[in-house]
Amino acid sequence: MPTTSVQLYSLRDAIAEDLDQAIARVREIGYENVEPYAFVERATDLERAFAATGLKAPSGHVAVIDADDTAPIWDAAERLGIHTVIDPFIPTDRWQTADDVKAIAERVNVLTAEAASRGLQFGYHNHQWEFTNKVDGRTVYDLFVEQLAPETVLEVDTFWATVGGADAAAVLRGLGDRVVAIHVKDGKVDGDIRTALPSSESALIVPEALQRAFENQTPAGQGDVDVAGILAAAPQAIRVVEFDAYKGDVFEGITESLTWLRDNDK
Repeated sequence: MPTTSVQLYSLRDAIAEDLDQAIARVREIGYENVEPYAFVERATDLERAFAATGLKAPSGHVAVIDADDTAPIWDAAERLGIHTVIDPFIPTDRWQTADDVKAIAERVNVLTAEAASRGLQFGYHNHQWEFTNKVDGRTVYDLFVEQLAPETVLEVDTFWATVGGADAAAVLRGLGDRVVAIHVKDGKVDGDIRTALPSSESALIVPEALQRAFENQTPAGQGDVDVAGILAAAPQAIRVVEFDAYKGDVFEGITESLTWLRDNDK
């Protein structure tokens, strides 16, 4: 089975209540890897929890592109054994024009070189607007990728790429080995969520249509996303299970996704 992980953001409420207990439960479920979020400020707690459980963190999310001082980010990544640092979110209002895309790509390339000087990888995680927003008929994601340094890696959120109108499996095949991780996420894909975008301040401030996309997410294999085809298109990528939101017990949700992956991701 390929390397499988879980994005700890899925468990943010449980982590806020008791980080050590939440991460211990992840290990009990059967995960061997996790993807921490906002890991700089909680590095000490995560380090303790990882030592207690034996969990590894091959990748992690943190806001790097807009950071004034990136040294603490690389320091925390090294401390936690995170080899691939991923920026999770640049809002839709900054992906409107060719100049917007160029500015983000140039910043990402600088950060890629910084990360490499520390023996790390740096990359970006998409939402749907990078596929919904277009410049001269091309998605801003395509424009972005073609301006990236070859060393920049990508984490494709396959649910949001699908919501944005992309054939996620085709996107993965086109990107090839520069995709180091994918977010494995399933759910209902209604037409009106494609252009429903969150506010520029927060990915969590969303209109009703997009809120439904959050709340109707399902364990892998239970929704509208072609998860099997996506996995086949990126055999090299870490599989990171994630829920933006989940109506049921999220620990049961990540358990069901892991079970499905064990049965279907060979």
